[in-house]
Amino acid sequence: MDLIPPTTAFLGASATQTPSVILLGAPLDRTESFKSGTKEGPDRIRVVSDVLETYSPRLGLDLVDLQLADWGNVALDGFDMASALDAIAQAMGEACTIGLPILLGGEHTASVGAIRGALARYPDLVIVHADAHTDLRDEYEGESMSHATVMRRVADDIGLDRIAQFGIRSGTREEFELARSCMVSGSGMEISDDVLSRIRDRPIYLSIDIDVLDPSCAPGTGCPEPGGATFFQLIELVYSLQVCNVVAVDVMEVLPAVDVNDITSTAAAKLVRECALAFSRS
Repeated sequence: MDLIPPTTAFLGASATQTPSVILLGAPLDRTESFKSGTKEGPDRIRVVSDVLETYSPRLGLDLVDLQLADWGNVALDGFDMASALDAIAQAMGEACTIGLPILLGGEHTASVGAIRGALARYPDLVIVHADAHTDLRDEYEGESMSHATVMRRVADDIGLDRIAQFGIRSGTREEFELARSCMVSGSGMEISDDVLSRIRDRPIYLSIDIDVLDPSCAPGTGCPEPGGATFFQLIELVYSLQVCNVVAVDVMEVLPAVDVNDITSTAAAKLVRECALAFSRS
C-alpha cells in the first residue's frame, strides 16, 4: 500500500502511532461525466479545515482529545480503475483494523473499493448512503464501474436490502424501480425508528456524496442537483447515527475548481470533524 503524505494535514491530526480515527484521501477522477477535477478534493478539504475550530459545540467533544491521524492520499497515479479500487480497498481494510477510517474524495467510484475493504473486516456491513443520485445504473457511458454505478456495484457484493439511501432526487426510471428493493430509498433525510432498529447493531459504512446538499449549500461538485438538503439536515442525519456502530465513513465528490469561496470544501471538512468526533471508537 503506497500512501502520499499530506502537504497539509487535516485539522487536529498528529503523527500518533495509535490512532482512533484515520483520514485517507482518494484522489480518484476517472469517470466524471459533467465536470472533472475531484482528485483535488481531498487536499482542499484538508487546507480549509484550518478555518474550523477543533471543538464541536453540538457534541461537546474536541479533536484535540482524539488520537487523529492523517495518512495522506492513496497513490493512484498510473493505475487503471480496477487497480485503483484495489489500492483503496487495501488502505481502507488496514485502517479498519486500527480505528475509524474516514475517506476523502475524489469521485464516488472510490467508495466501491473502500466498501470492499471495510466488508473484508465486517462481513455483515450495511451502507447508509446520502446522495442526490441513486447511483444504481448497471453501466454509464459504456462503463460498468463509474460514479453513476457505485451502489449497483456495492449491491452486487451485499445485496440491495443492505443499502439505505437518503436525499435521493435523481435517477432513471429503472433505477428508481430497482431502489424499491433497498432497505429504504427516498428524498428525505430522517432515519425512521424502524430503519434505526434494523441497523443499530450492525456495522455501518456511511457514504456521503456532497451533492446530497442543495447546490446553494454545496456548489463545488460535479453533478449539482437542485432541491437538496441543507447542511443542518445532513448533519442531523449524522448525529442520528451516534447510537449505531458506524465503522467507516466517506465524504466524496468535492470539486474545488467550481467551488465558491470554499463553501463545499468547508462543509465537507465540518462533516469530517463531526463524524470523527461522533463515531470515534476511543
